[in-house]
Formats: sequence, structure tokens, C-alpha cells
Amino acid sequence: MIKVREKLFLFVIILIFITILLRLWQLQIINSDKYKKLVEQNRIRIVKIPAPRGIIYDRNGIPLVENISSFSLSVYAEYADTINRELLSKILNISVEELDRKLKRKTESIYLPIRIKEDLSFKEIAMLEARRTELPGLIIDIEMRRHYPLGPATAHLVGYLGKITEEQIRNNPAYKNLPSYFMVGQTGLEKVFDQKLIGTPGEKIIEVDALGRELRLIKETPPSKGEDIYLTIDAILQESAYKSFEGYSGAFVAIKPDTGEVLALLSSPSFDPNMFVEGVSESYWKELTGNAQNPLLNRATQGLYAPGSTFKIITALAGLEEKIVTPEKIIANCAGGITYGKWTFGCWRKDGHGPVNLRKALIESCDVYFYELGRLLGIKKIHKYATILGLGSPTGFSADEKGGLVPDEEWKRNYTKTSWFLGDTFNTAIGQGFLKVTPLQMANVMATFVNGGFKNSPIILRGTKPHQTSFGIDNKNLMIINDALSAVVNEPEGTAAKARSSIIKFGGKTGTVQVVSKKTKEKISGRPNIEHHAWFIGFAPTENPEIAFSVIIEHGGSGGGVAAPVAKNILEGYIIKKRQLNVKN
Repeated sequence: MIKVREKLFLFVIILIFITILLRLWQLQIINSDKYKKLVEQNRIRIVKIPAPRGIIYDRNGIPLVENISSFSLSVYAEYADTINRELLSKILNISVEELDRKLKRKTESIYLPIRIKEDLSFKEIAMLEARRTELPGLIIDIEMRRHYPLGPATAHLVGYLGKITEEQIRNNPAYKNLPSYFMVGQTGLEKVFDQKLIGTPGEKIIEVDALGRELRLIKETPPSKGEDIYLTIDAILQESAYKSFEGYSGAFVAIKPDTGEVLALLSSPSFDPNMFVEGVSESYWKELTGNAQNPLLNRATQGLYAPGSTFKIITALAGLEEKIVTPEKIIANCAGGITYGKWTFGCWRKDGHGPVNLRKALIESCDVYFYELGRLLGIKKIHKYATILGLGSPTGFSADEKGGLVPDEEWKRNYTKTSWFLGDTFNTAIGQGFLKVTPLQMANVMATFVNGGFKNSPIILRGTKPHQTSFGIDNKNLMIINDALSAVVNEPEGTAAKARSSIIKFGGKTGTVQVVSKKTKEKISGRPNIEHHAWFIGFAPTENPEIAFSVIIEHGGSGGGVAAPVAKNILEGYIIKKRQLNVKN
């Protein structure tokens, strides 16, 4: 009887042991995912803390880009599938479909939250906190958000931020450990100097409960703010240019002649970089990309245009340097045009300019004079001086700028499979034909003319050592041309006489670029995109110039009638504002 009891007891013990084993097997194998998830709902989290980006200042300490406080909303990844989408979309005023797309976005780790929205309003924060129990896994963080005080006025220059892309993470080791919601520079100076501006992200290790609320901070490594940078840009001049370009498409570039410092760089039309801070909306992006005027294009560095009569200062310099002409020598008697074979090359003034020397030719922009000077020089010499002044290749200012084109016999033979004709030389001598330049290049050319003949590499960071190249140009020849350019604005015969200012004496050269042929223009008259492009390149003041600049107005019609007055408005607005603020630099 005792043995039976012992056997029964042993059986019960074995049965209990087997039951425990089966239960453990069920817990650890069959239901492991379920209980793992429950455990992970109350665990340690590692949260990356974005570093405040460096501030971008102008040359006088005015912020062009700054940081302001902002609240953002994220959701822990494990709650992405179960969170109440309808309630959350209603609070955030976004569609369920858009919210769903964001929640399905992959993060680098299950421990990293999914960013849902930046720049929360106080009303949204209050509503989220009130419904916290219905929306587990939410994280509301306070962080610094980018702000562009001048908005569209500096958009092409400073650029904008965007969420880091997979390609950027893959190709840039510095981005390797950044979460997908981090913002990095995508265009402009935000991109160029991103490694300086971005700083070092921080990290905090926290314990959270099942609702995602922080229970305690275990450890925190604070972020290190990015480096502030100071630009050569003058915010007052930049804003004056933006206001003066209202209603126009084109560009303005201003350079400090003695150093190559870029004082202003504007492209119009523009866009608001503040619209990109939270991630650009689909509707705004469609508005920009669908705009026929292409507001995303940086016309200052990427717009390619024939320089028109502004190029005549290069032809004039070549003639003086090669001793083919003197300031007083009359080489043409303009009767309104010349005939070459079966072709007629007209002057803009139909009744002609009469006998013309160099000074008169520049002041009144006589085409016939420069046809003849071009013939005497030949295309090789014109090409030589255009290229040593920097045309035909990028200035080195930015990685995406265009280099333009200075044609010659070899280029035409290679690219058009045709010979070079004297008519091609005529067109090149007056800045038409195959020639292509950027507004930045023409501002830099003007700087070389007024600084004594040094070509500067344009610089944007204040404190950068100037890089100058000398070509041995005779300063007397530059002074002859500059004196004529002063008369272009300040004498009644000048093509920009209507732009004469009572506030500041400035000089320059007008240019009008034919967009379509006269016959074509007559056929399609009335269309807005067939008017000539309007140029004006200049310097101010005429004595000891502090600014060299270029203005291009697309389809403006006339350099003297449109571009030069725009330049006048920019300069006067700049000077008046500086006097009001008592700014001296």
C-alpha cells in the first residue's frame, strides 16, 4: 500500500513538472512575441536629440537664418499599427491617408520614433494631452526649428532644409547614424555648409511606460550647437534688390570689387524657404514645379543669357590693349547699319550715330562701331580677352553654377559642323550670337574693370582670403572705359540717362538682347515672352567704387529703359535704408 502511494506521489510530481515545462514552452516559444511586446512596452528607450543648427549672419550681424522654438510630435514605432488614426488625424488636421503614409515610414530601428508633425500649435498640444490615454506611444518634444527672416529675398542664396534622404545617409558617412526625421541642408548655403551648421546630435536614455510617457531619465548627453557662420552678404542690399525686382524675372548680383566678396545675390521669381521647414507640402511643391517662370532656378548662377551690349566693354578693352584703337580715333561712320555680302547688320539707332570714336560708341552703344572693331580684332583676340576676364568657365563660387560659352572657330566647327563667318564675329563683338554668360560672371567682369584689372574669385564667407589673378591689363585703358561708362548714366546722350540718380552717382553699360528674330516677333506679337532681355552692369559710386553689379531682366524690353532704372532703385533703396539704420559697412 505504501509503495502504491509512493508511486502515485511520484507520478503527480512528474505530472506537475511536465505541466510546468509545457507552460514554460508555451510562454517562451509559442507566445514569446506576445509577451516580448508586453515587456517592451515598459522599457528603456534611446532618443536622438537634434543639435540646434548654427545661425547664418550677414556681414553686419543681421541673421539671414535663425532658430526658433517649436514642438514636434512623434510616435514610437511599435504603436504605429494600432494607434487611433481617425482621432489623431482629426486633431492634427491632416487626412487619414497622409497620416497612414507617415506611420508606415520605416525608421532605422524599432527603438526610434516616427516623426508625424513639426511646429505643433498650442491648441494641438492641449488636445493631444487631453486624449493621451486613447493615443498611447505619443512623444511631444520641444526643439529648435529653422526660420528664414527675409523669406524669398534670400531663398536661392541660403537654400532650405529637408528630411535626410536614404541616398544622403548612404553616401555621406557623417549622416550614417542620424534618424530619418533629421533635417539637413538640401540646397544653397544650408547644403554647402551643412557639416559646419549641423552640430553634434545628443542622446538621452529614458524609461517609458505603456503609454510612451517618460518615467525617468537614465542618462543624457546634450547636443552641441552647430557653428555660426558670417557671410559677405549685405542684408540691406539683398532686401532692396528683392523689393526692386517685384514683378520681374531675372537676377541681381553685387560684388565688392577689391576683395570679390559677394554683397548680394538675388534670383527672381523666388519661393519661401519657410514653407520647407516642416517638409514641403505636395500642393506647394506642385505650385513651384508647375510654374512656367521656374522659381526654383537660381538665375544668378545658372541662368545663361547672351550678354548683349554689356559685352562691348570687353571688345573695347581688347581694342585698346591690342592698340588697334585709341579713345579719339574714329573707325566708323554709322548710318544705321552695314552690309556684308547679302546680309545687313543693323544698328539699334536706325538713323545712325554718324562718325563714332570709342567713347561715343560706349556712351551711345553704337553697334556699327563694334562691328568694325570686331572685324579689326578678329575672333581669336575677342575670345582671348573674354576668357581671361572669366567668361566661358565657372567662377568657382558654387558647385552647380554654369560656365557659359565664349565661341570661336574651333567651337563652331566641332559643334555645328560649319565654318566661322565674319558675321559671327560681328555678332560676338556686340554680345549676341552664340555667347552665353551668367549674371554672376558679368558682375565679376565689372568688378575687374573697376578694381584695376584683377580678377577675383567670388567669395561668400566673411574672412576668406581673396584670391586674385592679374593679367597685366593697362589701368589707363580701364579708366578710359570706366569714364565712358560713367557718362552712360550721367550724360544726356547716354543710353541709361533716364536712370541718373540724385542720391548716388553710378556708371555702367546697358544691354538689350534679342530673344526672337524681328520677323518672328512680328508674327507672334502680343506674347509676354518675346520681348528683349534687358541688361545693365555697373559700379557705384563712380569715384572709388564699392560695388560692382549686374542686373538682368528677362523680357524687360530695354536695358536703358528697364534694367538701369531697376539698378537705380536698388542702389537708392540701399543707401536710404543704411542712412536710416546708421549702418556704415
